[in-house]
Amino acid sequence: MTTKMGLVEGDKAPDFTAEAAGASASKVSLSDYAGKTVVLYFYPKDDTPGCTTEACDFRDSERALFDRGIVVLGVSKDSVASHEKFRKKYGLIFPLLSDPDGKICESYGVIKEKTMYGVKRLGIDRSTFVIGPDGKILRIFRSVKVAGHVAAVLEAIERKT
Repeated sequence: MTTKMGLVEGDKAPDFTAEAAGASASKVSLSDYAGKTVVLYFYPKDDTPGCTTEACDFRDSERALFDRGIVVLGVSKDSVASHEKFRKKYGLIFPLLSDPDGKICESYGVIKEKTMYGVKRLGIDRSTFVIGPDGKILRIFRSVKVAGHVAAVLEAIERKT
């Protein structure tokens, strides 16, 4: 059920293994969370205004997510060291996964051309995937606007469960 646009709701979420900051193991795989609902969010860069706001919103909603048995995983191309610094600075308690070669980003179709200061380059399109306990994608949020995003994710989960 994959189209030219990439993954769609109902598809099996691509599994991956990545180096992690803030996890009990140094490597994390999506399959480690089989049987749980996972919020997998992709963001462009640690410690930038929008990414910090988004991460802190997930942090501040951790209780609501945890009470529903939901796991949050953040992914960017930043290094594990950068993730650790970001996590400590803002008290983030969920794992941040490092995808330096962009393979996870590519498998989820979140790399797109962006223009900044007139220069075109490839970058991460802020996106979130809600993955059900069966490993299928329940909801996809693409080109996310940070304000109100976590509330929209929680609302979508409530409707699907």
